[in-house]
Amino acid sequence: MVDLLIKNVKPKPSIVYKTYWKFAAERQSIFFKRLANEPSPWTSDHILQKFKFTNAYRASDRVSQYLIREVIYNGDQAASEVLFRIILFKLFNKIETWELLKGHFGTIRYETYKFRDYNHVLEQAKRLGTSIYSGAYIMASGKRAFGFDAKHQNHLMLVESIMKNRLFEKVQVLSNMEQLYTNLKEYATIGPFLAYQLATDINYSMLTKFSEMEFVKAGPGAKDGIRKCFTDFGDYSEEDIISMMADKQFDEFSRTEVEFKNLWGRPLQLIDCQNLFCEVDKYSRIAHPNINGLSERKRIKQTFNPASLGPIQYFFPPKWGIMVN
Repeated sequence: MVDLLIKNVKPKPSIVYKTYWKFAAERQSIFFKRLANEPSPWTSDHILQKFKFTNAYRASDRVSQYLIREVIYNGDQAASEVLFRIILFKLFNKIETWELLKGHFGTIRYETYKFRDYNHVLEQAKRLGTSIYSGAYIMASGKRAFGFDAKHQNHLMLVESIMKNRLFEKVQVLSNMEQLYTNLKEYATIGPFLAYQLATDINYSMLTKFSEMEFVKAGPGAKDGIRKCFTDFGDYSEEDIISMMADKQFDEFSRTEVEFKNLWGRPLQLIDCQNLFCEVDKYSRIAHPNINGLSERKRIKQTFNPASLGPIQYFFPPKWGIMVN
């Protein structure tokens, strides 16, 4: 992490700054109430009742949970197979797409992977009008790099490129998370935001043992949220501000008199503080409509429908030592 003690001019908080801590605590409270099977609504906050927001902890989200439980730790733990499954899953980032592939191939393995076969299944799904990509973030098409008209074909070629370059061997000898991020960013179509997300996902596995507190990269949504939470950055970069929030979380929850229940002893990590800025950006479009971010978006697109969601059997990376209770 950056040594923030050498920064002379501190960021100046806006009125949204306290909302950041309140939002984190209330969203985490909802998480625990749902886990305890309490009846909805799980909050008196009308914004959180109406709209969809991710969890305070990234690893608690439905797609991350599926990735950890069903993709990373369910299957052959050979380094090549684990990395193949992670990259293949995350480029589509959709549970239904993974289930579709499993339905056709049974066990998803790099050892038996063939472009022709995977392309055929995905092409069929598209012809039937099935969306094979998550809407969580926009993926570059990759046409310039790989030459195919269909985005999924280029992304299959990206998977092949990563595997043929034997990244699964390289990641195991890297010294820190930033090196993993830098390696990922060298591949066509993988920009800074996706590289950081993929590095975090790979770090859920046993391929690496990096702390989530050693490196962070602010994504577009986080930059919007940071802009709303601070009127002036001082000497701090966006990444410095995320690090500051992680460092100060205990003091700030206490100072703002916000009760926060962490993840069974695990404090908010840099990735979580980064994601919270994204969610506070969305939340503030209604809670603080006069405060603008970089994008100046005014609406929240996704509404929350608890009836559409089934229960989750929570499972976190074993190396974290979290005992769910």
